[in-house]
Amino acid sequence: MDETDFLATRFEQHRGHLRAVAYRMLGSLAEADDAVQEAWLRLSRTDSSEIENLGGWLTTVVGRVCLNMLRSRQQRREEPLDPYVPDPVVERPDDVDPEHEAVLADSVGLALLVVLETLSPAERLAFVLHDLFAMPFDEIAPIIGRTEVATRKLASRARRRVQGTAPEPEGDLARRREIVDAFLAAARGGDLDALVAVLDPDVVVRTDGGRLRPSVVLRGPQEVARGATAFARIAEHTVPALVNGEPGAVAMADGKPISVAAFTVVGDRIVALDVLADPERIARLDLSALR
Repeated sequence: MDETDFLATRFEQHRGHLRAVAYRMLGSLAEADDAVQEAWLRLSRTDSSEIENLGGWLTTVVGRVCLNMLRSRQQRREEPLDPYVPDPVVERPDDVDPEHEAVLADSVGLALLVVLETLSPAERLAFVLHDLFAMPFDEIAPIIGRTEVATRKLASRARRRVQGTAPEPEGDLARRREIVDAFLAAARGGDLDALVAVLDPDVVVRTDGGRLRPSVVLRGPQEVARGATAFARIAEHTVPALVNGEPGAVAMADGKPISVAAFTVVGDRIVALDVLADPERIARLDLSALR
């Protein structure tokens, strides 16, 4: 095995971790793969004998690449997208892809990614690397060009935002699936009372329609229930799915997917529903296994 092959083998040992970091930073599997590939290119041009901790070095490189990508993305957007639902990881309920399982380890629900989209690039990096991957602040600070104290403050500010608006799912996955199925059944039947019964008092629905469809935010059981009954016809043609590891559904029309919905269930109540309904982005997702 020559030196390049040896280096590639060592890099592959870290690929899953790097992809997981990049996905949390960017909310896009395609962009995450781009960031990981850039890390490999930089490693291949570096004297690896001078790298004491390859995993740490690669994580730092991916962090810098993702930070630059987030800043560039922020500059390109003329107006803030509200809401913006990141690219979901969609699977059959009974067939989890091992590659996706590695990316979603330690829970990265779509509701969390939606909140991460509201953070500044520096806040997001500080929170993701420290709170989700236990990277010390003295190693994060040089990546964003801040002092360690300032980096701690960024992560703390991000943590407060996340804790206040991204609830963590509770209970058995099978039970959470039952709650989601009850919601869909009530929506199909136009049963407002049954819908309200499975909704949390502070429930929020965020629908990202992209450039071609209106984006919508609904809050409160009554408003959400009325909105669900208005889309009863769509609910009739849904396929159960796991969306970022949580119970979800893919709506179909003429055999083609038109939206992906992720539910967050806490205490037998739906507290959040995040829906990607952007036709352009839906078309780029690989949902063939659900058809």
